[in-house]
Amino acid sequence: MSRPRWAPERPSATLRAATLIAAAFPALRGRPVEPLAEGWDNTVFLVDGTWVFRFPRRQLAVPGFRRELAVLPRIATLLPLLVPEPEFVAEDDDPVDPWPFAGARLLPGRELADTGLPDDRRRAAAATVGAFLRVLHAAPTRQAVPTGLPLDPMGRAWPRARIDDTRAQLRQLVEEGTWAGDAGVEALLAEAERLDAPARPPVLVHGDLHVRHLLLDDGGGAVGVIDWGDVCLADPAVDLALAYTGFSGSARAAFLTAYGEVDADRELRARALGVRLSCFLAAYAADVGRPALLTEALAGLRRAVA
Repeated sequence: MSRPRWAPERPSATLRAATLIAAAFPALRGRPVEPLAEGWDNTVFLVDGTWVFRFPRRQLAVPGFRRELAVLPRIATLLPLLVPEPEFVAEDDDPVDPWPFAGARLLPGRELADTGLPDDRRRAAAATVGAFLRVLHAAPTRQAVPTGLPLDPMGRAWPRARIDDTRAQLRQLVEEGTWAGDAGVEALLAEAERLDAPARPPVLVHGDLHVRHLLLDDGGGAVGVIDWGDVCLADPAVDLALAYTGFSGSARAAFLTAYGEVDADRELRARALGVRLSCFLAAYAADVGRPALLTEALAGLRRAVA
């Protein structure tokens, strides 16, 4: 790809972020602002060591960012893990198309992708995340959110919808020497390609739950779930992909015990999405030089077919 999909359309340098934050929120004027993280859709800054401010990087992410701002305050108290609760919300200074930005309290923990935690030490986190998704996917949580959320706008629960793109990215990983390839991955995609679109009632989903969006503490316990810009209604498989890419063996069994029954159809959808998420995370990590994330993403490809 000549221009990576994660290249920013509206970059946010530290000085620009500090200026916007100070103008919108005088109480934070003069507080230290430093870069914290960067992803496909957002640039993230830490303000005064306490507040995490996120600025969209791509126009595609803006509608989801607005949905996140509407949903999180309504569900935060219902969930058994911490999630960001926006306390500062404003728009940037673009004269034609101002985009929102928002600040929430810093959550404890590190991305699972950065911990290097061995598979055999992930059981506690897996069980906690399974229980978290059981609550998130339950009817009372959906009933707490605003009406009008879209139905799986990215088609993530339907492998066929984007399977050519997934295969193209997998080929690129092989061509660039990032990944050796795995016949089991292609066999899984071929099986998933035969599935029709999900027909069962959708639930409220995080929408992009992977190893960068789960926070763990120093003991390997799950403490929070971040980056809700893809929150929507969809088949539970969209979130269950993490069970098959972030966990294996007894840890995965603990996840599924805590979550509840997952039938073969839903499992196949989740595994196929796990392949897609893992291959794009691997491509991103290789491009921006994040070796720990690359190792975790490639392990996710292995776990997805195990």
